[in-house]
Amino acid sequence: MTEDVVTRFAPSPTGFLHIGGARTALFNWLFARGRNGRFLLRIEDTDRARSTVEATEAILKGLSWLGLEHDGDVVSQFSCAERHAEVARTMLETGQAYKCFSTQEEIEAFRERARAEKQSTHFQSPWRDTDPATHPDRPHVVRLRAPREGVTVIRDKVQGDVTIRNDQLDDMVLLRSDGTPVYMLAVVVDDHDMGVTHVIRGDDHLNNAARQQLIYQAMGWHVPVWAHIPLIHGPDGKKLSKRHGALGVEEYQAMGYPAAGLRNYLARLGWSHGDDEFFTDAQAIEWFDLEGIGRAPARFDFKKLENICGMHMAASDDAALLQELQAFRAATGQPALPERKVDLLRAAMPFLKERAKTFPELTEKAAFVLQDRPIQPVEKAAGILDSASRGILGELTPHLQNASWSRADLEHVMTRFAEEKGTKFGKLAGPLRAALAGRTTTPSVFDMMLVLGREESLARLSDAAKT
Repeated sequence: MTEDVVTRFAPSPTGFLHIGGARTALFNWLFARGRNGRFLLRIEDTDRARSTVEATEAILKGLSWLGLEHDGDVVSQFSCAERHAEVARTMLETGQAYKCFSTQEEIEAFRERARAEKQSTHFQSPWRDTDPATHPDRPHVVRLRAPREGVTVIRDKVQGDVTIRNDQLDDMVLLRSDGTPVYMLAVVVDDHDMGVTHVIRGDDHLNNAARQQLIYQAMGWHVPVWAHIPLIHGPDGKKLSKRHGALGVEEYQAMGYPAAGLRNYLARLGWSHGDDEFFTDAQAIEWFDLEGIGRAPARFDFKKLENICGMHMAASDDAALLQELQAFRAATGQPALPERKVDLLRAAMPFLKERAKTFPELTEKAAFVLQDRPIQPVEKAAGILDSASRGILGELTPHLQNASWSRADLEHVMTRFAEEKGTKFGKLAGPLRAALAGRTTTPSVFDMMLVLGREESLARLSDAAKT
């Protein structure tokens, strides 16, 4: 019988949900969903000085926007502190840990001597093998009794086997002198208690894995499958930072990227399935595996992100896209669209979404729908509406009044009118765009007129002719 897959995402609530963290969450989500497993969420809030409720809310909101729903309740690491301490005490009782009474001054003196003698500065406690009956009654820490000989091997699904000599690992502190557990212990206990089978996280945690594995072994617990994924770098090959652009997931929502497009791009950032670039959630869930993750850091490319997002917008369901547009407006402090505008957008969506890569681009293309009369043209469009253009619009309007308002009839009327004027329809398009949308770049004139309808289209043309 195979073990049920359980993955987890465990961010620290000290700030926004980093785009790198979002990709880690996505990889865990995809791996669990593709194996009918469970994807859990733990907030590692043991650093009370830096953890904030606002940061926790930002993480939850970012994951929700990305569509990465977790299973079960959110686990607070801080709330499990007594359980963490209990495990350390168990290790103390079984001889897998010991009390260390060395002071900070003694530890630093040891390290100074080691540096002078060019020896390892890993502290070797003189209390490791002392008789508990001789222990003084004073503050102490509890340390792991790590093996001094042999090696610890991390069998990593991404990095391969990573071997670390045990003489390079110290007897790390499990409980501080005030009795509180350290983060390294908390992570292991939480992962064990939550039933985590696969630890998929950034390779900046790879050094922690050896020490954490020693805790698993000391407790006789099953060691999870390790998978340490390379970090995300900027286009210049350096670790992704603010200088490269947006870092927080909420920034990407505010910039108007569709969640499905960002999911697709992040999945492809460091993982591959053949040459596939564009894929649905269902395909990603079916295809995702740990073997497809590369060892080299992935480079974030905004151009590729935009291209993928454009493909997703074009392929999206119109109703879902409208819903996400409303969410984008709410996230950026814009009012919700009234129902009459939503109805017009719904009719226009099939052609609006074809070339938009972000919601601001979609909004710009939808300017003809979102504006009300009288249309206020932008400067460039206003320049097109000179006296000659206004005169042409004034002459054209009566010809359109009796049109059946089908695409074929509108094209016929305008083509015939252009011929009568000794020109081509292309020459009429500029003034028509400016009159209908107040822009020089718009969807097809006929598309706009069909969505707006006869009455509104003719009113806008009449307004422009009189301006």
